[in-house]
Formats: sequence, C-alpha cells, structure tokens
Amino acid sequence: MTLLADLFIDGMWRPGGGGERFDVIDPSDLSVITRFAAATEDDCMAAVDAAAEAQTSWAATAPRERGELLRAAYDVLTEEVERFAEIIVRENGKSWSDAIGEANYAKEFFRWFAEEAVRIPGEYRLSPAGDKRIVVDRQPIGVSLLITPWNFPAAMATRKLAPALAAGCTTILKPARETPLTAAYMVEVLRRVGLPSGVVNLVTPVPTAAPVAKMINRPEVRKLSFTGSTEVGRDLLHVCADSVVSASMELGGNAPLIVLPGADMDVTVEGTLLAKMRNGGAACTAANRVYVHSSRHDEFVERLTAELAALSVGPGLDRSRQVGALVSIAERDKVAALVETAVSEGATLVHGGKSAEQGAFYDVTLLTDVRHGSGITRTEIFGPVVTVVRYDDVDEAVRMANDTVYGLMAYVFGEEREAMAVAGRLDAGMVAVNRGVVSDPAAPFGGVKQSGLGREGGSDGILEFLEEKYIALTAHA
Repeated sequence: MTLLADLFIDGMWRPGGGGERFDVIDPSDLSVITRFAAATEDDCMAAVDAAAEAQTSWAATAPRERGELLRAAYDVLTEEVERFAEIIVRENGKSWSDAIGEANYAKEFFRWFAEEAVRIPGEYRLSPAGDKRIVVDRQPIGVSLLITPWNFPAAMATRKLAPALAAGCTTILKPARETPLTAAYMVEVLRRVGLPSGVVNLVTPVPTAAPVAKMINRPEVRKLSFTGSTEVGRDLLHVCADSVVSASMELGGNAPLIVLPGADMDVTVEGTLLAKMRNGGAACTAANRVYVHSSRHDEFVERLTAELAALSVGPGLDRSRQVGALVSIAERDKVAALVETAVSEGATLVHGGKSAEQGAFYDVTLLTDVRHGSGITRTEIFGPVVTVVRYDDVDEAVRMANDTVYGLMAYVFGEEREAMAVAGRLDAGMVAVNRGVVSDPAAPFGGVKQSGLGREGGSDGILEFLEEKYIALTAHA
C-alpha cells in the first residue's frame, strides 16, 4: 500500500521546508511504517495563505456544488473502506473491528453534511414595531484551523472537515503526530474528487505549540476546532483570546456508568462492554467509572469477568482479535501505572493487569472494590480497564457520577422510567440509556463543564462554522 507522507498545501503534496521528517510507528510491533514530513513555521504560514486565498471563491461556491463534492468523497471512502481501515490500524494500533467501525462512521459525516450544505437556515420577518424587515443571513466564518487527536484519526477529522467545507470555510488540518497517515489519505480523497486548491491544507508542525499559536493569531484565521485533552484546550483558549478567535472544543471525559437495581443484566453487560471496550477503551466517551448497586454487584462482576476473559488481545490486522494495541508504549505505561496505583490504594485485580512483552498491548483488565475519589476514578483511562464501584443508594450514585470536572458522556442501565429520571440528573452533554454507544453524525456531540464548548454533528455542527449577519430593510406596506 502506498502511503502519502508529505504536507498538502495549496493543492500540492510537498515535503517540509526544513527537510525534516518524523517516524510513524506501528504500535503492534514498534516498527517504523514511514517517515512523515515535519512542517516548519513557514510551511504553516503558507497553509494559512493558501486557505485565505481560496476563502472568497469557496464561500461563493454554490451549496449544492459543495455538497456534491462531499458526497463524492463519501462514495470513494465507501468503495475503499478496507484500505481506509487498514491505514487506521497500522498507525493507531486498534483492532480491525474498531477500525472498520471508525472508517464507516467517519465517512458518514461527509454524507450527512453533504445534505446539510443546502439547508443552511436564515430568517425574514417583520419587526415587532412594524418599521422594518429583519433579515438574518448565515455566512461562512472563514479560514478554520482543525486540530485532531490520535484515538479516532479518521472520525475526528471528518467531523470537523465536513461541516467546515459544507459551510463554505477553507481549512488547515493538523492531525496528531502519532496518526498523520489517515489524515493524509482523506485529504488525498478530497483532492481526487476535485476539491479546489487551498480549500483543504494539511500540516504537521514539529514542534507543535509555537506554529499552532502563530496560525491562530493570523488575522485570516477565524475559527479553531480542537479535539484533545482539557489541559491543551485551556492553553489554546488563552491563545484564541489574543485574537478573539471563535473556538469549538471537544475535550476530556470521565464517563460514569450507573447500573440501577432494575437493570436487565443481559443488556447491561453487553452495553458495558461496548461503552468501555470500544476502541480498546481509548475514547473520550469510554465508561471509566462503573457504579453498580449492591444488589446486582456480584452478578454483574461475575458475568462481566466472563465476557472480558473471552476477548482476544493482539495485532489489529489479525481480524480474529477484539482488542488491539494502544497507540504507543508511553500510553500503555500510563494505563499500567494507573492500575498499579489503584491496587496499591485497595482495589482488587479481578482480571488482567499485565503489559505484553512486545508491542503496546495491555491486557483487558477488571478492578473491583474501587473507592470513589481514588486516583483512577479521577483520571481519564485511555485503555481497556474497567473499574467497578459499589453503591447502596441511587442518590449516592448520581452524586458520585457528577463528582468530576468533566461532563461529556454518561450511561444508565435500568428500568426505563427510572433510568430516564436518573439521566436527567446527570451533568453530561450526552447520556446513553440502556445502550453502550450514542455517537451518530445526525446527533449533536459535545459536553458540559470542562469537557468542551460547542457541538459537532447534527444540525448544530454546521452552525459552528457560520456567523449570523443581520440586515435591516425598510418595511413597505
């Protein structure tokens, strides 16, 4: 498979201006897949220049034409979905089932926003005083910097690219250093379907912070869309403040999962596996803290242990494996340290708890007797580790679930009426009731508290890349 490993600026693939490259590693065996071009600060400024030059003509492009280009990209990704998934596996390490799931999910954003491009809303009405007509138009916000993480290298990119392009914004995409190949492939697909030069640009600056700040502070850049840690998000918000740049942010999560006394245990165990083990646990929506009522605790642990024991860990290209590698040895070691600390603080290791000798693999792990408030319940676990906290009172479970600075995702399993009542009390932008996955391109994705600003997906997603303009017209009889 030929892998693109250069920058994409103004419609051309090219090496970095400084000639430097960095290794892209296969986490399953730590081999070097390829060496990707490192962007200099000048490369990043050239990308901004290209996007700014293309902005006026792209904004003037008919919404139908913009939508048809997105639909064409969807069609190519559908035809090449296995190639798409293989690139994800090779640089990210996740299992084949997770990668093919992500590839299918990612391309749906192109299809969804191909349809939203022609449905940008506006208003025309008489003012209450009757003296004027109020016209509200929505126009592209302008050049948009899109920064994406390594855990979902395809979906996090299309969830930003698709609404930005549909809205009429030109873009600079900066993928995570661990996973630039997926981004490069998708940019090439957009080039192949005829996206004009300068509308999408791809840069991978090394080091990152200073070039990103300089791009944000360019007057042509009017939007930052970032997915990543809350800590980095805070830093970027400070940078955005200097130029009053609009920022959308999907930040960290520490999702609770509450098992109520009336939960259907078949549905609950299946849903917990999805909520925690999807993407090997490396998801901001992953159920990090599982609160189980004492009356159902032992049954839940016994059944979940059996299901976890049946999961096979190994290289993602081996399609018989259900759990792949973590993205790097460093990430694996972070997870291992969290588990070791939890055990030292009194948690019981029921299953797993070991790192592989080769590759960035970590065993599927289950911890019980976890104390709410301990280190592992306050940390976003980006790995295949389930922590179980026992509770006796539903009000106590809700209090513990909300006892976090994060508020992205929550899960509730139980009799539907009671589960819905609990869902309404949880501080989260999204709640799953009796299911383990909620993400859908047609639904708004985002959190509250320190889990982010704004929404992606749904009808809300395109609004993040539009600004309202109010025009007053003299009213005529």
